[in-house]
Amino acid sequence: MPALLTWWRLDLGELAPDAHADAVDAVASDLRRRLAEEHRRYHTDRHLLEMVLALDELEEEGEIGHRDGAVARVAAWFHDAVYLPQSPPGANEADSADLAVRALHSLGVGEDDVSAIRQLVLATEEHRVPDAPGLAAAFHDADLWILSAPDDRFDEYCAQVRDEYAAVPDQAYATGRTAVLEPFLRRDHVYATRYARRAWGERARLNLGRELSRLAA
Repeated sequence: MPALLTWWRLDLGELAPDAHADAVDAVASDLRRRLAEEHRRYHTDRHLLEMVLALDELEEEGEIGHRDGAVARVAAWFHDAVYLPQSPPGANEADSADLAVRALHSLGVGEDDVSAIRQLVLATEEHRVPDAPGLAAAFHDADLWILSAPDDRFDEYCAQVRDEYAAVPDQAYATGRTAVLEPFLRRDHVYATRYARRAWGERARLNLGRELSRLAA
């Protein structure tokens, strides 16, 4: 997807202006190879593109500034870089964060930005609602944009996640997936930013309710 590579180059130009163009592209190539792994169905470059577009929307609506947008988009590239469905809880996120630190250091990204990206990647394990607006809140909401997608895309997402866990028996999958999704409906708000709550919140609750009903059937 050419748009993704264009964003990547622009964002790394913001965070690491002295990085060599070939090195920047090499990291992107490795990440895209990872996102194209055979076992992935949802956690692919399509999810990355949807997340980047959601971050761009949140930036346009004033939830984050331009530079935080660059940090968030770079973090989005890394947040599913390591994805093995059979891994224990937190392992994919920890390994993805470690990869981000190594790659970003090699490009000369500053320590504050590397630390921020590492924390954003690690936070995707539990998807807790951040306490304050800003970078973490926007990243949280963009990663969960899919919950508010149009019906056909949301249903496709649900099927893709099921395919990624095809080795898990139906009842065990339904139990585990319900445990992941149900807490979102118990929250006061699915999303953290004011814009996402207003623009995406109602649709997310409808989609979640529909999927939970299917899992319970």
